[in-house]
Amino acid sequence: MSERPREQGRGTGQGPRRVPRPSRREPGRTPSSRTPAGRGAGSARTGSGSGASGAGKGARQAAARRAPRTGGRPPRGGAGAKTLRLVNPRPRLRLVAVALTLVMLVFTARLLQVQAVDAGAYAQKAAVNRYITVPLAAERGTISARDGSALATTVDAYDITADPFLFTPKQAKVADAPERAAEILAPLLDKSRAELAKKLSKPDTRYVLLARQQTPQTWRKIKKLKQELAEKAAGKAGDGGPGVLAGVYQEKHAKRVYPNKKLAASVLGFVNREGKGGAGVEAMLDKKLAGENGKITYAQSGGRQVPTAGVREQAPRPGADVELTLDRDIQWAAQEAIRDQVAKSHADSGYVIVQDTRTGQLLGMASAPVFDPNDIGSAKVDSFGNPAVQDAYEPGSTSKVMSMAAVLEEGKATPRTAVTVPNRLKRADRSFADDVDHPTWHLTLNGVLAKSSNIGTILATEQLGKTQKQANKVLYSYLRKFGIGRPTGLDFPGGTNGLLEKPENWSASQQYTIPFGQGLSLNAVQAASIYSTIANGGRRIEPSLIRGTTGPDGRYRPAKPPAQRRVVSEKTAGTLARMLESVVSDMEGTGTTAKIPGYRVAGKTGTANRVDPQTGRYHGYTASFAGFAPADKPRITVYCAVQNPKKGSYFGSDVCGPVYKKVMKFSLKTLQIPPTGAESARLPVSAEKDKND
Repeated sequence: MSERPREQGRGTGQGPRRVPRPSRREPGRTPSSRTPAGRGAGSARTGSGSGASGAGKGARQAAARRAPRTGGRPPRGGAGAKTLRLVNPRPRLRLVAVALTLVMLVFTARLLQVQAVDAGAYAQKAAVNRYITVPLAAERGTISARDGSALATTVDAYDITADPFLFTPKQAKVADAPERAAEILAPLLDKSRAELAKKLSKPDTRYVLLARQQTPQTWRKIKKLKQELAEKAAGKAGDGGPGVLAGVYQEKHAKRVYPNKKLAASVLGFVNREGKGGAGVEAMLDKKLAGENGKITYAQSGGRQVPTAGVREQAPRPGADVELTLDRDIQWAAQEAIRDQVAKSHADSGYVIVQDTRTGQLLGMASAPVFDPNDIGSAKVDSFGNPAVQDAYEPGSTSKVMSMAAVLEEGKATPRTAVTVPNRLKRADRSFADDVDHPTWHLTLNGVLAKSSNIGTILATEQLGKTQKQANKVLYSYLRKFGIGRPTGLDFPGGTNGLLEKPENWSASQQYTIPFGQGLSLNAVQAASIYSTIANGGRRIEPSLIRGTTGPDGRYRPAKPPAQRRVVSEKTAGTLARMLESVVSDMEGTGTTAKIPGYRVAGKTGTANRVDPQTGRYHGYTASFAGFAPADKPRITVYCAVQNPKKGSYFGSDVCGPVYKKVMKFSLKTLQIPPTGAESARLPVSAEKDKND
């Protein structure tokens, strides 16, 4: 605080005088305003008052220093006002920088924890919400008969699947989710609770199959329960679980249906649990019928598809439709006939083949016993195949027509050539006989075939060469031409080529038994093809079963034409047809049971010793009958064989003759084939009668 100035007169004789304090400024007045008194006192410039003037100036300067400077002017309020100063900003900036650094360090530490320390746990949580890929099964092609009627088709069905991960306590929010879900699903899926619970509890997998090919009605029931349980779980206070059926899904997996049940089952086969052909045409053309599966990828959360997450779909390519050569009505008639005969004879099995002689197409291929492909679970495993192409057996006397064809084609005899047939014929290490004891027969070559003489056939085929070895080679060449020991051409799964040893490997007895149908083997389709070859003028057309296919593009593609080859001349084939007529029409023939009124019928009986496939030894018989009609203008070939008939007769004429007649008569009527009306020029059976003619 400044000292109050004092003025002291110089030589005036007066005492000291108080200098007045500067007055306070009033509002509105500037610092330069002065009162008149002040101006007078402060402006005394006498020689004796110069000291006082100096003291007043010092007081004003001190007051000016105490006053704040604003805009170059002292603040209002006079000498008592406080002074304002600006704060330095650097400390505040340092504080903000430190705070931001700490925040970034926290973020970095958390990021390291998520990506490194707890990565496994978060990946597991993310697994619940992930994209999944589900296969889209292609629609399997339809199999139809030649008239377009469906034999095998496809209907909608669903495979019921589940994600075991969603049944864990942590995800389902309950401890026993698998058991609860199994209890609900068991009656719907016709499965045991224990089996379903075990699948739903399976660790280390996101996919299990609960049931295959369930109906749309079953899936709708599951879907409804699934929704109800999810709503109930969400409504519980403090729960919020997705429901115990949240992890149950469906995959569209069409079901194969056979509308005619057992009809042509051995031909069609079936589709197994994996959706692949398990037998028959279903297996033979599986790739073509199945098409190409597609797939769909979508996001799911808690067992539900996320609709806003997008979907990637690759559409499946449907399979081709297959049209068979089978006539549904003829197939039905053949199947009924062979079923009844197998049951009547208490036989092991039987087959009937119906073939178009002009094209080689199979119009019927029936067997017994047969299964229902709609219910393969109830069928015997050994009934799944097609025995008409899979069974190899010795044909017996139906094979004699090939021996006669060789003799006629080689010019060694004619139908009227006389053949003396003794009751026994010694050859090699044995004595051969016919099916019945008889006195010496004096037959024609036609009579040998009509009466089905084993001895007469041996004698005839011995003429094929100067030596037995030469004769064997000639006969072998004709058997091969007729298709014995060769593929049938059907490419059917499990089909057999039959057995025919080369002639140099024939045993001492085989060189005499093979001419009458023992010591070689074939299947039923091959046997039918022999007679179709004769009916077709000596030209063999490979049997065919596929007529054509229709692809996904809707375009129909006919099957490749079957291979053909000349076996015997038309003249020889025509002669054989007349000889086969004698078997049926002549009273001395063995096939009179196959007569059809109004039609000329050619046929041949067969009764062979049967090799038991279980023991490899002869046991029982194979009864058969083969032929075609009309004999003078052939259109249809029918072949029948019954294995091991145990009740009644075992001869081919009695067991298979009636079957042949029934199926042939039905086929002629179905295809509207009229009788030719021509009279048969019968060939003689007995050589003695022929001499008298």
